[in-house]
Amino acid sequence: MATTVAGSRDALPSRLYVICDVDALSRVSWEPLAFVDACLSAGATFFQIRAKTLEAGAFAALTRRILARVSGVATVIVNDRVDVALVTGASGVHVGQDDLPPGAAREQLGPTALVGVSTHTEQQLAVALVAPVSYVAIGPVFATTTKDTGYDARGLSMVERAREAAGSRMPIVAIGGVTPERAAAVLRAGADAVAVIGGLVGPDPGACVARYLDQLS
Repeated sequence: MATTVAGSRDALPSRLYVICDVDALSRVSWEPLAFVDACLSAGATFFQIRAKTLEAGAFAALTRRILARVSGVATVIVNDRVDVALVTGASGVHVGQDDLPPGAAREQLGPTALVGVSTHTEQQLAVALVAPVSYVAIGPVFATTTKDTGYDARGLSMVERAREAAGSRMPIVAIGGVTPERAAAVLRAGADAVAVIGGLVGPDPGACVARYLDQLS
């Protein structure tokens, strides 16, 4: 699908940002394509493929299969690996504080790619807001065991501060411990979307997606 460069708060494909974490899925015996299918059937339209332990070739092969499955229906970006995004035609990349700088990712992927960056502190947020990115992620908002960021929960107040700092020019994505019950409050605090890993990795991801979408509508 076509992507949109940041410039307004509605630059993201959806308020629900599904992170397909290959390692988290393998721990509960979910095959990534089956997981994507389940989320897609329930209305998910924005995915990040995260595969920290896969080599580039396997990561690219998986991404191609997912892209073929969601073609024309959903937007897919990859975590960290600009090379995988380039060779597969994914819509963009999400980078962390220890990954390739977002400016370098933008340089390689071009002006229309989605480029997101993780932030955990106000200093990191300030740097991200002047970088050539499509959105800024802030977290962990609440305590989570799915992804170890090395940072304590930031709370809704950090989302509020991120919104104030970003104004209307940059979408803010909240991540970390955002349950369906907390999703509406996160939006009220100023987030434009919530990114979810563990909240979807259960026996029925489709039902979980439906609950999130209901609270985010």
